[in-house]
Amino acid sequence: MSKKEITKILFDKGYILNYKFEETENNQGNIKIALKYNPVTKLPAIKKIERVSKPGLRKYKGSDDLPRILNGLGIAIVSTSQGMMTDKEARRNNIGGEVLCLVY
Repeated sequence: MSKKEITKILFDKGYILNYKFEETENNQGNIKIALKYNPVTKLPAIKKIERVSKPGLRKYKGSDDLPRILNGLGIAIVSTSQGMMTDKEARRNNIGGEVLCLVY
C-alpha cells in the first residue's frame, strides 16, 4: 500500500487542495497535505475516511462486488494488480482487488 498513490488519487478526485512529498534523512519522508474546504460554507471536502482493509483482516472484492459509496458520490480506493485506483476505474477495467478505504 503506497501512501503516495492514495494521496495522488485524493488530489485527482478533488478531495484535497494540494500535496508535497518531502524526503528526510531516515528514508521515511513526509507528506504535507493542504485540505480543501468550501469557500462559502467552510465545510471540509472530505466528510469521512473509513479504513476497510486492515493488516489483520484483508478485504478483497471482485469487480462485481466493489462497493458504491453514497450512490456514486464517494469513492473507494482499491489496490489491484494494475496499481491503485478508484472503484469506478476498477469496475470499468473489470478487475477486483483489496478495498483499502472509503472516502466521501
